[in-house]
Amino acid sequence: MKKFLLCILSILFIHFSLSAQNPNALKVQKSGKGTKTIVLIPGFSCAGDVWKETVENLGSRYTCYALTMPGFAGNAPENQPDFKDWVKSIASFIKQEKLARPMIIGHSIGGIMALWLAADYPELVSSVIVVDALPCLSAVYNPAFKAKDTIDCIAMATRFAMMSDKDLYKMQQQNIAGLMTDTIHREEAIQWSMHSDRKTLGTIYCQFTNIDLREKIASIKCPVLVLLESNFENIKTVVEGQYQKLSTAKLEYAKKGLHFIMYDDKDWYLGRVNEFSK
Repeated sequence: MKKFLLCILSILFIHFSLSAQNPNALKVQKSGKGTKTIVLIPGFSCAGDVWKETVENLGSRYTCYALTMPGFAGNAPENQPDFKDWVKSIASFIKQEKLARPMIIGHSIGGIMALWLAADYPELVSSVIVVDALPCLSAVYNPAFKAKDTIDCIAMATRFAMMSDKDLYKMQQQNIAGLMTDTIHREEAIQWSMHSDRKTLGTIYCQFTNIDLREKIASIKCPVLVLLESNFENIKTVVEGQYQKLSTAKLEYAKKGLHFIMYDDKDWYLGRVNEFSK
């Protein structure tokens, strides 16, 4: 009996230690029944439900793990949210679940995380689909942009944290009009933002503006499909210049719609995903 109690106490101690180190794990929605696996990473403030149609489309062939990042869309926030640590946490999840080199699909900042993951953990990833993301978005607006070694995001996090519900809703309502032509899912996307932790929103957005993966992606060896919104075709030279170091990339441009390609040009998007996933 004494040995049994000691065993239980040891297990509880280990569990407590792990929880103390990482109290706010990724939220994971598992579905599908295929032998191969896909990990799906949503974009800024979005829930794993953004991949609903994608998962329904692939579920007969793949087991799908749709993530929601800490602090986004009602998921519990971390004390110190960090973009780079999020990439590490996804790698840890793949290892802990013993997923056999899954395909990674990422939208927006999720696409950046997918590229970062494939670059730093090539042994964990079989292929990548990037949905409307560039290795360095800041360089599109400022060709002379150079990422800083460190960036102070306290001011941005504070500004978001002090924003009233009314002001945040108004801002996101204006933003979503420039990100999604599909009117069915607009309110859902806004509500994901409204249920996100404000400090996390400000911190991650700030960190995102300082990310430059144009050199890092040179180390990616797996196949990468990059699906881009139609507007990016107007600056094709700039876009393809950003992916110049990624020799395994295939870039395709949607025929219509904006940033949420999975909604705005769903048939085209699912067709490309199906073809690549075969």
